[in-house]
Amino acid sequence: MKLIKIDSILMILLFVLNTILFSILFTLKFDPFTGSYILAKPNILPEIIEPNILPEANTSTKSEINHSVSLSSKLHPIVKEQTIQLIQQTADNGIMIVITDDYRSIEEQNQLYKKGRSLGGKIVTYARGGQSYHNFGLAIDFALKTTSGKIIWDMQFDGNKNGKADWTEVVKIAKDLGFEWGGDWDQFKDNPHLQMDFGLTLRELQNGERPAKSTLTAEK
Repeated sequence: MKLIKIDSILMILLFVLNTILFSILFTLKFDPFTGSYILAKPNILPEIIEPNILPEANTSTKSEINHSVSLSSKLHPIVKEQTIQLIQQTADNGIMIVITDDYRSIEEQNQLYKKGRSLGGKIVTYARGGQSYHNFGLAIDFALKTTSGKIIWDMQFDGNKNGKADWTEVVKIAKDLGFEWGGDWDQFKDNPHLQMDFGLTLRELQNGERPAKSTLTAEK
């Protein structure tokens, strides 16, 4: 009887020991930098990552921003310069923005047009290739960036805590720089959209007309 009891106790101890070892093995992780095993953190779902975007605005100096912001070479030079000004001036007001899109090729525009139609998802544009000022390097899209690094399209967000919506402040600065805001359109409102048409219609642009690169102001 004593031998049976001892065997039972040993079996229980072995079971407990195996459970402990199993737990340790599955919570340890090899660290190649230190060459040792460390306790692994609990498995968690990764944070949702926003789509790839152009470099964001920050509180750097104008010179630093001019060298850090990467905009398409096919963007009209005045639109490009005013975009950099927009990033700088909004940063001076405690607002960080990111330029999520600028020049868009005809092919890219057509692919975008397919969304919600021949492709899945929601409709994001009513413009086919050649029907958007993006296709001629005359438009940009923007979003806000929080201090935690999150990209948002919240038009009520007040990140600089001055009692005004950051989005409204960005739009005002953009208009002062000569941009037209898509949120002012009567039909399909495009709140992230800013453009300069230099007095040219889409039909004129489609027919080959282009604004002079030396134009100093964007006509409305």
